[in-house]
Amino acid sequence: MSDAADRASPPPSGTFTPLHHRLFAVLWAATVLGNIGTFMRDVASAWIATEISTSPAAVAMIQVAGTLPIFLLAIPAGVLSDILDRRRYLIGIQIALGCVSSLLALLIWTGDISIENLVLLTFLGGVGAALATPAWQAITPELVPRSDLKGAIALNSLGINIARSIGPALGGFLLAALGAAAVYGIDVLTYVVVSFALLWWRRAADADDGLREQFGGALRAGLRYARASSDLHRILWRAVMFFAFASAVWALLPIVARQEIGGGPGFYGLMLGSVGAGAIAGAILMPRVRARLGQDGLVLAATLLTAASTALLALTDSAVIGIASTFALGIAWIAMLTTLNSTMQAILPNWIRGRGLAIYLTAFNGAMAAGSLGWGLLAQGIGVDMTLIFAGLGLAVVGVLARRAPLPSGEGDLTPSMHWPEPAVSEPVAHDRGPVMVMVTYQIRQADRETFLALLKRLSEERRRDGAYAWGVSEDAADPEHIVEWFFVESWAEHLRQHRRVSKADADIQAETRRFHQGDDAPAVQHFLALAPRRDA
Repeated sequence: MSDAADRASPPPSGTFTPLHHRLFAVLWAATVLGNIGTFMRDVASAWIATEISTSPAAVAMIQVAGTLPIFLLAIPAGVLSDILDRRRYLIGIQIALGCVSSLLALLIWTGDISIENLVLLTFLGGVGAALATPAWQAITPELVPRSDLKGAIALNSLGINIARSIGPALGGFLLAALGAAAVYGIDVLTYVVVSFALLWWRRAADADDGLREQFGGALRAGLRYARASSDLHRILWRAVMFFAFASAVWALLPIVARQEIGGGPGFYGLMLGSVGAGAIAGAILMPRVRARLGQDGLVLAATLLTAASTALLALTDSAVIGIASTFALGIAWIAMLTTLNSTMQAILPNWIRGRGLAIYLTAFNGAMAAGSLGWGLLAQGIGVDMTLIFAGLGLAVVGVLARRAPLPSGEGDLTPSMHWPEPAVSEPVAHDRGPVMVMVTYQIRQADRETFLALLKRLSEERRRDGAYAWGVSEDAADPEHIVEWFFVESWAEHLRQHRRVSKADADIQAETRRFHQGDDAPAVQHFLALAPRRDA
């Protein structure tokens, strides 16, 4: 968080309180404008695909091309957002995305557009979005004080849905009135605005204390965390199951608008705008619904509403019912996205937030890309209507079954506890030296053994999340009450980072575990550094 944000006195709490901070307000407004341009571009690309090809699979490939890069690149992008200067990084991406839209405008202007180069450039646009998304999410704590962070995250979601309600409708109108080249040209201008807003931000340089992560180590740390976190697993499983089925309606909506209902590009934009309007309505209604149904009840309701909207689009050729269905879809969509995203934010400590959100984006967009491709191929074989009905029924079944794996509450205090003492060393240790073995020695009575080991198993998840690549527990053959917990960390620097990563919630588990240790002194902690075998002359 920036020093200026820390010094700022918090204004009275409210929905729009974060906009009192000028830096956040400027970047928020710029990103809303940029997202409007992106939605306009996507509408133009999807509609052009229907003009070039009547194949449902070919049209669905536009959805695949836009979402697949996030599946492929979100995790590396999350790492980059943690180790690079985020401001310069985001400016570079805006310039690249502007070049993509400029090339699309040129191809349309010259009449050289084809389904192949449309898919390719859509894919490149998706690459830019994949690289930028974790960084955009990660800069929010730098723009507002901590007291306004939740409100700022909520406003970011609201901004996306404002853009979703305006961008598609405006894009459809301009597509019909001015043509696709003009739509792409306006999108280029939005990237210019966002770039100037980022240039206006005078971001302080990141401090370097010698423990800054490099790409490879940061990537491994992120993957270790994901592998060890059971809470993360539950969220990812719920997200994949929902979005794999819900992707059908997004992949096939252009065909529903054009062939099933018989609308033009303006009507397609209106349908997407209806989704955005429904999302804004859903954001307003959601606190009351969540208070009544609870977190998992809200997710089930959103899943069933999405299923009903998907099936209804298959059963109607009425423009009015189509708009009503997409409005309901928007309500359900924002409820599901916000619940999953806020739960992810709640379980992720700050040091891994960018990478954790990137892993979630990978699962989300992987499910969307694979689902879009699969539903497009199925629609080519059995028709659009039957495909949407199957998707809706499958989504309803999945929503009911998923209740068996409730989402985590995310109520733990994840701020760093900083309670680990500095490791005892005879002389300074090089940061790249490793691996490091840490041993914690306990004296546990036989009567407390089972309870202690159960707590130690919970503690093992924390060790692995924070950096350990191997963990185990052993007993002394000569004295079974003498128990040693050990774990390996890949380097001395990574172990020092581990000291900073332990949260207050983790400290509570450690305190509960050490309560069973017998003796006046705390459990002994030792650090062992690997030695290379000595070669005889």
